Amino acid sequence: MDLIGFETKNQDLAPPHRFASRLLASLAAAAGIVGVSLLAGMGGYCSLEGMSLIDGFLNAAMILSGMGPVTPLTTTSGKLFAGCFALYSGLALVATTGIVLAPVVHRFLHRFHVDETDGS
Repeated sequence: MDLIGFETKNQDLAPPHRFASRLLASLAAAAGIVGVSLLAGMGGYCSLEGMSLIDGFLNAAMILSGMGPVTPLTTTSGKLFAGCFALYSGLALVATTGIVLAPVVHRFLHRFHVDETDGS
């Protein structure tokens, strides 16, 4: 077993309960990334634009989801933050997608490899 817990190509396919725990762990990691990102976005909007917590939440959530800000930005620092946060959000989306899909794709590809070696 390697560092991140996936079986190697020479090992048997992991049992369903191990796959489920890997999937839950990856979902928890993705939720953690989203939660920390949301808090960072809220902090930036509240401190740089003077928004209330709920407005900061709304704007951060909309940027993280790719929809764009709701409240017009008035300060230069707020606009710079929003631009950087939008760039970060795109990368965070790709990263969290990879984290969530890694166990599924690994199991899918590993199953093909196991089937191939069993049939020889």
